[in-house]
Amino acid sequence: MGERNPEVDAWFERYDNPMKEAVQRTREILLAADPRIAETIKWSTPTFIYRGNLVSFQPRAKQFVSLLFHTGASIPGEHAILQGGGDTARYARLADLDAVERARPDLEAVVRAWCDARDASTT
Repeated sequence: MGERNPEVDAWFERYDNPMKEAVQRTREILLAADPRIAETIKWSTPTFIYRGNLVSFQPRAKQFVSLLFHTGASIPGEHAILQGGGDTARYARLADLDAVERARPDLEAVVRAWCDARDASTT
């Protein structure tokens, strides 16, 4: 499991949003997906990192959990959870806490694929 960052804990204490519970659960899933993943605050929001920026929350979304995968197009494998086109970013939107739980295997697979690819690119 990735290590919790006190800065992110403090961010969540201040976070006032109807999706807060679902966003917190998403955080737990991302951190638990792989021990290599870490979290920090970048761009005024929690960002999950391993040898680069993987994903950030879009904190202003109030009707769903919004995730921006900064270079999602480069994550190896087929990941239905990653939406969007273009050469770089991908996003995911999860409607509620139940959707977050259903997406858990997909989120875990994306985190592991990212970490494995980052390790492979540095050897």
